Amino acid sequence: MKASKLLVSFLTVLCFCWGSVALANTPTAEQIEAEITVNINEADAETLVEVLDGVGMSRAKAIVQYREENGRFYSAEELSAVRGIGMATVTKNESKIKVK
Repeated sequence: MKASKLLVSFLTVLCFCWGSVALANTPTAEQIEAEITVNINEADAETLVEVLDGVGMSRAKAIVQYREENGRFYSAEELSAVRGIGMATVTKNESKIKVK
């Protein structure tokens, strides 16, 4: 009887420990979202719309047009020079924006 209770206790503890380890390695939705980035010097308008929050097709086309007319972006903050893109949008997407 003692052996079976000990075995059940051991397996219960093992399950709790293993479950914690398995869940600790599971990325959260925020981590997955943060890993998705876009190079604003290379992306087409459709990609910009998919990745950047608060950027619709008209703003994405404006980013591409600005880039074609003025050359590459050297920082994410330069996006605020594009008509319709404010610093709030840049700040919200800062972790998703790449320039190299």
